[in-house]
Amino acid sequence: MAKWGQGDPRWIVEEREDGTNVNNWHWTERDATSWSKGRLRELLVGITVENEAGRCEISELKQVEGEASCSSRKGKLIFFYEWNIKLGWKGIIRESGAKHKGLIEIPSLSEENEVDDTEVNVSKKKGDGDILKDLMKTAGTAKVREALGDYLKALKTEFTMGMILPTKAMAAQELTVERKLSENALQIQASSRVALGVRIPTVALHMTELFDTAIEQLYRIFTVKDLVQKFSKSPAVLEAEKGGKFQMFDGNITGEYTELLTNKKIVMKWRCRNWPEEHYAIVALNFVPTLQQTELQLDCKGVPVCEEENMKFCWQKQHFEEIKVMHSGVARTEKSMEKGTFWPATVLLMK
Repeated sequence: MAKWGQGDPRWIVEEREDGTNVNNWHWTERDATSWSKGRLRELLVGITVENEAGRCEISELKQVEGEASCSSRKGKLIFFYEWNIKLGWKGIIRESGAKHKGLIEIPSLSEENEVDDTEVNVSKKKGDGDILKDLMKTAGTAKVREALGDYLKALKTEFTMGMILPTKAMAAQELTVERKLSENALQIQASSRVALGVRIPTVALHMTELFDTAIEQLYRIFTVKDLVQKFSKSPAVLEAEKGGKFQMFDGNITGEYTELLTNKKIVMKWRCRNWPEEHYAIVALNFVPTLQQTELQLDCKGVPVCEEENMKFCWQKQHFEEIKVMHSGVARTEKSMEKGTFWPATVLLMK
């Protein structure tokens, strides 16, 4: 084992808490596929363009196929991404009020081409409305490419946080610089230590689930204390109003309501107890009525990368599936009551 300042630097072992990938020499790789799908949806859906002729909006992400990853080797980052994206757009002609729909296809977003050269194909369903198609081919295409550029910037900065680990020399240099700044600003003693922070890499999640219940009932399940306690099988604290706090699963989940649109949307600051202190994700629940069902659309931003799978499990298993079990039990109870069977009033919480 070589000492500092001696031998081939590839084999120098540092004293570091993580004990991995010394001097960033070895190959490491991080899968960015799931994170990318969430970020592309966030950046592309909702784009609007308009002029005197009409207004168009990208309304949905119909397809996103491909993969993305980031690797580090010899202290350098290497990016791979290849995507085939299909978007749905809709528009309205100002003069006639006629509405039209169409598609935007991006057949190959990859590192082989610059964003400005990326192929963006715009099409429209049959009929009039070519002025809307022209609007999407010009202003719309420009905004789509701008959003794709924002995705690549985030991939190369936000997603890669923590991949290039500080070497002993880098850490010593950063500490010296910060110490000098602190001494100049605060006139602290030379022996004072300066804390170094690390930004948390995060991912965005999108999940949908269908429930065989009315939209009003599903909305209440997330805003009524008794119902939350019922599906979570644990004590809860709820203040279902803007700025109101909540606490679920014996305090393992805490947060704050930031927006409530009755029977339409709930937005929350949301965190797990084991997350870094004061770090919150933003969870948005959209309630969409369908034929005899309600679709719940969950969009979540700011989930720590290492907690992505736990977050999915929490919502799928501890929320969605438990709510369905609870609702099916209530449905059976109501059916029995219709036949004349007596049940305690506590089973009527869903009413």
